[in-house]
Amino acid sequence: MTINLTNRVAIVTGAGAGLGREHALLLARLGAKVVVNDLGSDVHGNGGSTSAAQKVVDEIIAAGGEAIANGASVTDAEQVQRMVDDTMARWGRIDILVNNAGILRDKTFSKMTLEDFRLVIDVHLMGAVNCTKAVWEIMREQKYGRIVMTTSSSGLYGNFGQSNYSAAKMALVGLMQTLGLEGEKYNIRVNCIAPTAATRMLEGLLPETSLKALAPSAVSPAIAVLVSEEAPNKMIICAGAGSFEAAHITLTQGIHLGTGDEVVHNLVQHLSELTDRTNEIVPTMGAAQGNLELQKAGLSGD
Repeated sequence: MTINLTNRVAIVTGAGAGLGREHALLLARLGAKVVVNDLGSDVHGNGGSTSAAQKVVDEIIAAGGEAIANGASVTDAEQVQRMVDDTMARWGRIDILVNNAGILRDKTFSKMTLEDFRLVIDVHLMGAVNCTKAVWEIMREQKYGRIVMTTSSSGLYGNFGQSNYSAAKMALVGLMQTLGLEGEKYNIRVNCIAPTAATRMLEGLLPETSLKALAPSAVSPAIAVLVSEEAPNKMIICAGAGSFEAAHITLTQGIHLGTGDEVVHNLVQHLSELTDRTNEIVPTMGAAQGNLELQKAGLSGD
């Protein structure tokens, strides 16, 4: 299958550098008209300038593509709405949204302030919510949309010193799961990318050889797949150093112990059976858990 994004309009947030820049450049090479959004802040969310976004736009235009720069903060719903309004005024549609903008405020939970926790949640989670909400009705009305949330292995599996970042990134998976269901009948497909890439967020944390292998450009092919016409729905693609994997939230078959006071003592003795991954499933929606539990209880889950 050849991916062709001609006449598609894409918004990529946090696209002035790193992953976002590579995503924007690749989508443009595949034919999309691209809104390069970047507040221009540092990795901690300080400062702001549209110069980084404009440089990416200049690269796209120099290569024969179409792009515009935008400096909206994803945490400001009014700025985001103006970005969407400007995009609609210029190109008349929005087909693709890549929620990539993010910051770090890493500290162990004991040393982290609530302000730093809230700020990271606000940028990663609420930033994606603001942007997605602003394009959602447009995509519903045109019966076409491709949205990508940027999750992380830190959210999926945890990472020392990143409780705020991990919480935000796993929350985006939950957002994807529900929006994937709600958007399906409108041909809106919502997916997640979990990148491993040598961006400003990893500087000083890995040796130089590893950083070279983890070029951000190695992640972007997964983005192209997730925003293509034949995109999957509710998929988590992990990508880094030229490798690609899929992450799943699974449910074991578990055990039925009934109800009553004795269950407390029985459950602790049967934890190994509860965690046995034989015949585990990947539920298509939250109701699958309740259905499985009712079936094991000898009741209908329908």
